[in-house]
Amino acid sequence: MKPRLEKGLVQVYTGNGKGKTTAAMGLAARAVGRGSRVCILQFLKSRPSGEVTSARKLGIRLIRFPGTLCFDRRLNREEMSVLKGQMQQAFSRTEKIVRKGQYDLVVLDEINFVLSQRLLKVKDLLLLIKNKPSSVELVLTGRYAPKSIIRAADLVTEMLEIKHPFQRGVKSRKGIEY
Repeated sequence: MKPRLEKGLVQVYTGNGKGKTTAAMGLAARAVGRGSRVCILQFLKSRPSGEVTSARKLGIRLIRFPGTLCFDRRLNREEMSVLKGQMQQAFSRTEKIVRKGQYDLVVLDEINFVLSQRLLKVKDLLLLIKNKPSSVELVLTGRYAPKSIIRAADLVTEMLEIKHPFQRGVKSRKGIEY
């Protein structure tokens, strides 16, 4: 298959505001609409969501690497060790997918958060960025993007939370937040 992009770049969507995954999904929908092959790899997401259904309908390959990380409590040492092993296996699969070059756009959803929790080594992602096929556009989402990843990227967008309905006790809404 002939690559659709002459030069694939690296994009980062980070910050504490809402919309990082949503922005990546929008980009994926646009790319598919122009005939690109797209793969989204989601780290630490297992909750049913509209993005999974939409991806399937659009012909986007979406792979989830669920994890047991709870954002509201600390994991004990054993749980963290298991999760770290899961994320290392997930990243090994991710490397194979990216390096194969069969997709024009590859999204690593929540990879920045995974790095921030030290479940993967930043140097491994930097090596993947350096060695990815030149025609692959790589999008990295999640809070707390490391500075070295930001420096390696071609485009960085920070989502800044100014006001959020969660602050007033509004729960996640089906079709909007998930």
